[in-house]
Amino acid sequence: MSTASTRLPEGRYGSSSDEHADRRLKVAGAVLGALLVVLIGYLAYHYVVQNKISAQVITFDASDNAVKVHLEVHKDSGASGYCTLRSQAADGSEVGRADFHFTGSATEIDRLVTLRTTARGTTAELLGCHAD
Repeated sequence: MSTASTRLPEGRYGSSSDEHADRRLKVAGAVLGALLVVLIGYLAYHYVVQNKISAQVITFDASDNAVKVHLEVHKDSGASGYCTLRSQAADGSEVGRADFHFTGSATEIDRLVTLRTTARGTTAELLGCHAD
């Protein structure tokens, strides 16, 4: 005994609209995926290559109205810019924030900077560095 086929005969009625929609979705997905990869590559390039100044907090010493921060800065020769530091109190409120500018031909700068605070600070946090 034979069973009845539920499929349409091939080539008799043309391709279905589902096949066209699937093909269009695959093409659109490939194009959007390629654009996403290009965008991520562009942003990564500018983040890594264009960042001419980087820094880190080595140590800090807090007093009632200031925080002394040992800041180590690495930069390109001749690059100028600034680093932003902030200090917070024990309850998490911000008690001080300041920008410290760097210029010159040195590629590594170790500097002790003083961040004035409105109350006793318990942290010294580097928010970021930016080239001018």
